[in-house]
Amino acid sequence: MNYRHAYHAGNFADVMKHALLTALISALRRKSTPFSVLDTHAGIGTYDLSGPQAQSTGEWRDGIGRLLDTDPATPALASLQPWLNVVRDIIRAHDGKLFYPGSPELVAKLLRPGDTLTCCELHPEDQRSLKSLFRNNPAVSVHGRDAYAAIAALLPPRTAKRGLVLMDPPFEQRDEFARLTHAVIEARTRFPAGIVAAWYPIKHGAPPRAFLHALKDAGQRNLLTAELTLRPPLDPTRLNGCGLLIANPPYQFEEDARSILNALCPYLGETETRATVEWVVPE
Repeated sequence: MNYRHAYHAGNFADVMKHALLTALISALRRKSTPFSVLDTHAGIGTYDLSGPQAQSTGEWRDGIGRLLDTDPATPALASLQPWLNVVRDIIRAHDGKLFYPGSPELVAKLLRPGDTLTCCELHPEDQRSLKSLFRNNPAVSVHGRDAYAAIAALLPPRTAKRGLVLMDPPFEQRDEFARLTHAVIEARTRFPAGIVAAWYPIKHGAPPRAFLHALKDAGQRNLLTAELTLRPPLDPTRLNGCGLLIANPPYQFEEDARSILNALCPYLGETETRATVEWVVPE
């Protein structure tokens, strides 16, 4: 309840996560049948990067701030353009002010008629902001529900037979990796046809490795990871990188993820920035 993403919106971790999320939604859009998205840790939807919270940390300057002025025609950035186009559209809609779309607003902008988005946000003030943002959008529903309880309550989705579950915990609890492990397994059990994407921080290398091994040991298959590290993960007091676990990744998503992360590397971090896309367990 204490975590407020407004302090970190638009940072390198958001950039990585949202570029990959856009690619996942784009893959779902390739088929004409409707899909449903469940965002378990939704936040407020859009973030004012000129506001006091974002300005107090300035993290966005080393994230989205390094990409906004890039030339859309640059061939090396082609894989990033679907996500950057949404970001730029949001900024234009706010008369050029630096408003950055979080995952709910990003997904909402990519929905087609018949597609749906369900958002869960437990923080009362953030929940009100999210409801206000989507008050005129019948395709989006907002629940004041615990993220992990929502998996049991809201899966499988009633509106579609395919879709995506996005889990993006704040990792303030010491047992968050364990809780995320159980959540991924439960989401896949309840929604076997769905894609499950789970974000995780990389401070020291051991906790993420243990998380992935726990899923493997539990018999989970078809697991892909995409990781971006700014520096070697040796200091547990710093966010040295982050990863996205994708269960049931779409066809050719491995190549899409590699293109996205390779495009980001020259802009995020410094000389030690590294991208890896690997199978934890193949299909």
